[in-house]
Amino acid sequence: MRFLKQTSWTLALCMLGGALSSIANAQDEQVARMRTALASPDRPAADKERDAARKPVETIQFLGIKTGQTVIDVIAVGGWFTEVLSAAVGPTGKVYAQNPTFFTTRPGFAEGEKARNDRLGNVTPVHGEVGEANINGKADAAITALNLHDIYNGQGGEAAAVALVKSVYDALKPGGVFGVIDHVGIAGQDNATFHRIQVQQARDVLTKAGFKIEAESNILQNPADDHTKGVRDPSVARHTDQFLIRARKPG
Repeated sequence: MRFLKQTSWTLALCMLGGALSSIANAQDEQVARMRTALASPDRPAADKERDAARKPVETIQFLGIKTGQTVIDVIAVGGWFTEVLSAAVGPTGKVYAQNPTFFTTRPGFAEGEKARNDRLGNVTPVHGEVGEANINGKADAAITALNLHDIYNGQGGEAAAVALVKSVYDALKPGGVFGVIDHVGIAGQDNATFHRIQVQQARDVLTKAGFKIEAESNILQNPADDHTKGVRDPSVARHTDQFLIRARKPG
């Protein structure tokens, strides 16, 4: 009997070791693929210059986005994160790059979007609201970067921000992940003018939309940013202090 118990434990440990090894190999493969894709000569130099501050590989690892998944870049704007997500999920995955309709009518947007998406091969553009992607309950993950503050500080206020986040919640599978990145704002400052948002305000929006906040990361912090300047001020431009939240849809 003791021999059988020892054998069972040995088999279980071997199986666990094999599973962990498979996960590690998958992560290594994803990182290698991302580094190659992001270094591609076809990728705009201006996008590459932002990588050091925005830490794309570390961000994807924190959010737990995996090869083959279906993900949404919420308010993708110029597509910096669209390209990161495309590399992260690989050719077997799918990226929906969503932009509000008003943004897609800007001069040069259509041409730039088409060129990028044709080059990447696994991206579907969504012009309009998140729900217009028609993938409710099907996405594994979503991210919105440096956008929530504009919705929150706009005419619709918190209610508009909650509505946007609720549309992301609806698009995700049970257990799906939503990553939120934004410029840190502090109480007492003109965060609307500065294009910032308080971390607690973002947390409140997420929870009111139904998400559970799972973790927060400091990888995008910049202690040199004292939060008293606009995000386009030369002293902090593209190097603002930013928060990164991982929220999960229960399920």
